[in-house]
Amino acid sequence: MAEERPTTEQHTRHHQEKVGIVTSTKMQKTIVVEVHRRVQHPVYKRIVTKRSKFMAHDEHGNAHEGDMVRIVESRPLSKNKRWSLKEVLRAAPTGV
Repeated sequence: MAEERPTTEQHTRHHQEKVGIVTSTKMQKTIVVEVHRRVQHPVYKRIVTKRSKFMAHDEHGNAHEGDMVRIVESRPLSKNKRWSLKEVLRAAPTGV
């Protein structure tokens, strides 16, 4: 007997998502996003803020410096770029 495989079932991948502030848009199709997270210090039990910078792919140049964006994990696109821009959550305030 042949094994029956469900043809309509699709395997959904759950990629990590992070929310952060765009700190640089000086590269073509690439943005640098800084993500802050608050964690408890293992010894002193104080809350400390840690930050990480991620390079993300921005195909259409939608993000600008100071914007709050959501990035999603993707395949490696270059040496340092493993994230893609999903959406701009809040635009940065423009100059006066």
